[in-house]
Amino acid sequence: MKVLVTGVKGQLGFDVVNELEKRGHVAIGVDIEEMDITNTESVNRVISEAVPDAVIHCAAWTAVDAAEDNIDVCRKVNAEGTKNIADICKKLNCKMIYISTDYVFDGQGTEPWTADCKDYKPLNVYGQTKLEGELAVSETLDKYFIVRIAWVFGVNGKNFIKTMLNVGKKFDTVRVVSDQVGTPTYTLDLSRLLVDMVETEKYGYYHATNEGGYISWYDFTCEIFKQAGYDTKVVPVTTEEYGLSKAARPFNSRLDKSKLIENGFVPLPTWQDALERYLKEIEY
Repeated sequence: MKVLVTGVKGQLGFDVVNELEKRGHVAIGVDIEEMDITNTESVNRVISEAVPDAVIHCAAWTAVDAAEDNIDVCRKVNAEGTKNIADICKKLNCKMIYISTDYVFDGQGTEPWTADCKDYKPLNVYGQTKLEGELAVSETLDKYFIVRIAWVFGVNGKNFIKTMLNVGKKFDTVRVVSDQVGTPTYTLDLSRLLVDMVETEKYGYYHATNEGGYISWYDFTCEIFKQAGYDTKVVPVTTEEYGLSKAARPFNSRLDKSKLIENGFVPLPTWQDALERYLKEIEY
């Protein structure tokens, strides 16, 4: 199978290309230098020349706070760029995987969001534009997977774990939000699932984060420091007490992943196990 992967320089795209190659598929990894997703002509030319069997679309504007001041650019990337890819996938009759987020929901309550829930109420620009991307895919294609993830970390690029390790090194005490709850997603584990998916025709909406239960950012930080051998004290604070965020954040990022098992996919390992493996991969 030949698969084109966008955002190859990002945390997820990088791992997806490696996983595809490991399984003997032909992987074509592109980033903005090779294909500007906001430019229809560029998208049509690159994907038409590649003639892939599938496109795994990992490229996105993910700077949540910065999106509030860059609405047009964020929409161009997350919504219009995704529509460009969906349009050419339809023309070439190829599968598409779109990576989305729990931010398409309002993050209220404590019930996990189900994969097929359509109760969309994004709280911020990032969530709104990712939702517009979802709709562009679902309204254009039949052969699509929309995979929502949360709290992403990978070897390539910045993430919460790397930030906490740096902060924990410099300070005796850190304040971390304890009223936002979800589950982390290790890109290495997710990449395996995405390749499992693209090898099937089990289309539709899915939720995919690591197993191991729902936790707060505070819980996650405590485990990061414990596994890394840091003595840094972690103080739980509310989102309101923490302040500073330009974009509203969801309190409830719990994602129900039961649809994966129902459709015969192997769930991701626990987040504790993923963290342990990840810490062995990075320098800190």
